Amino acid sequence: QVQLVESGGGLVQAGGSLRLSCAASGSSFGFNVMGWYRQAPGNLRELVAQITPSGATNYADSVKGRFTISRNNAADTVYLQMNSLKPEDTAVYYCNVYQAGVDYWGQGTQVTVSS
Repeated sequence: QVQLVESGGGLVQAGGSLRLSCAASGSSFGFNVMGWYRQAPGNLRELVAQITPSGATNYADSVKGRFTISRNNAADTVYLQMNSLKPEDTAVYYCNVYQAGVDYWGQGTQVTVSS
């Protein structure tokens, strides 16, 4: 059973930085696409960034140039470095893995950016 454990959320002032981590377990063959999504109150969950095992990345337009996704395949871990944070980045951030046709989600970690 795939499990995802996130860490690194918190409260930060606008312009600050946070780094999220997500440790995946439950696959003997590594993980396919890993990514981060976020959901603000009253909004739908939206893609923030994705990364393939070879390191190809995809970002939402709203975070390009400010956020960086990376992964450590040996440790089955994905990271999200968030710089120049804005109040509109406030949301619950969810780690995601798409594996064997199934979407798996972490429990979510709250990121709050104060103005």
